[in-house]
Amino acid sequence: MAKYKSKDLKVKTSDELKEQIKLLRKEQFNLRFQVSNGQNENPARFKQIRKEIACIKTILNNDVLTKG
Repeated sequence: MAKYKSKDLKVKTSDELKEQIKLLRKEQFNLRFQVSNGQNENPARFKQIRKEIACIKTILNNDVLTKG
């Protein structure tokens, strides 16, 4: 998966963002198994996934605060 820019994420609906979080969590889970088996090819991907999830959660939280 490619790194997303916050501009691209702001255009998506909250349902799409929640689905994206699910996909990122699943990828993060799979990466943990790869590390435990010694098969992880891209250890920097952990940091990218964490940042992407944080960015999506921030956008979701801002939407809630502005609408509510």
